[in-house]
Amino acid sequence: MNRLRLLLAVSLVLGGLIITSCSDSGLPGPTGPIAAASDHGSDGGSSSLQLKALWWKDTYDRQISVSKTIDASGGTISLPQTGLTVSFPRGALQSALKITITADKDYVAYKFDPAGTQFLKDVTVTQLLDNTTVFGEPLRNQLYAAYIADDNLKLSGTLPVLEIEPSTTIFSAVNPLLPQAQVWVIRHFSRYMLASG
Repeated sequence: MNRLRLLLAVSLVLGGLIITSCSDSGLPGPTGPIAAASDHGSDGGSSSLQLKALWWKDTYDRQISVSKTIDASGGTISLPQTGLTVSFPRGALQSALKITITADKDYVAYKFDPAGTQFLKDVTVTQLLDNTTVFGEPLRNQLYAAYIADDNLKLSGTLPVLEIEPSTTIFSAVNPLLPQAQVWVIRHFSRYMLASG
């Protein structure tokens, strides 16, 4: 069973990397990052795009975190417990940097440190969905990879997000209605979550 899960994970990651690295002029690609829509009412106020954070199928009893040093040659960081893989291409960083990724205990959300780190090339994030609440069911709402600026923001309910990242949902080859993974690209570190509208 573990061997099958590993094979599925590797094939999904490779599929995500192929999707993000190849372009076909006949097929629409993922959209670029979009700022949250503002609604300027007559009172002069504004509101951010509102999304709901995706839940883990089973919450974790502790924070899960991993640290690794990535240099200019690139590399990969994974959290096998949550199904997250982050791939840094050659040249994304100019020098070696210790990177820490911490998963939220309840929601499919991560804090990436050092916060504010900028990348020279797109970094690909792949999240397997098998331990989330959307796995095994037809996808009812579009999934979004969203940037949250406030590291202290509680993820319950509907929340404001600053930016939606370019992303793609990978569906099962056996049943094209069942989501298997979400792949997105980032150019900076902060807090990110998977969400639905």
